[in-house]
Amino acid sequence: MRIISGKFKGKKLFLPRDKNTRPLKDLVKVSIFNLLEHSKKINKKLEDSSILDLFSGSGSFGIECLSRGAKNVCFFENYIEAIKILEKNLSLFKNEKKFEIFKINCIEFFNSNQKVDKKFDIIFLDPPYKEKRINELIEKIIEIKILTPGGIIIIHRHKKDKIEITDKIKIFDVRNYGLSKVYFAN
Repeated sequence: MRIISGKFKGKKLFLPRDKNTRPLKDLVKVSIFNLLEHSKKINKKLEDSSILDLFSGSGSFGIECLSRGAKNVCFFENYIEAIKILEKNLSLFKNEKKFEIFKINCIEFFNSNQKVDKKFDIIFLDPPYKEKRINELIEKIIEIKILTPGGIIIIHRHKKDKIEITDKIKIFDVRNYGLSKVYFAN
């Protein structure tokens, strides 16, 4: 796994050694960023955007955003082995204070009425495939109004996932890449 573009293009990212974290495949990541940069349906530009990376794992999505000029990224991860890898990967940005790591389950965080003091242009949700509380999290994001006007939510699921995404958001594009299904919504 590597950084595809930007300031740190080509740098390899560390991955957890166990199977409890499912890294975002390069093919899926390339496709998502191509849409972010070239789709007429998306009005948010990555450069100077605020990013929320939920269920961060090794951080490949948020780190790609930082490499491409995002203003800041908030990472949420609660699995200790993934946090160690995330911190190791973020060492590329040791001289920059463009990120924050929340070492807590994001669903529990938002359900406890804790808040992040930012609004986000892009929110990326890449929960474990077995996680069923996706809609609960999306509805909480809408309720607490942390998505900027015109901001987008990107949801990564298994293509055979049976969860119907809540109608509280408007899905404007769905893409399949191998075993992945990616929703783009606002």
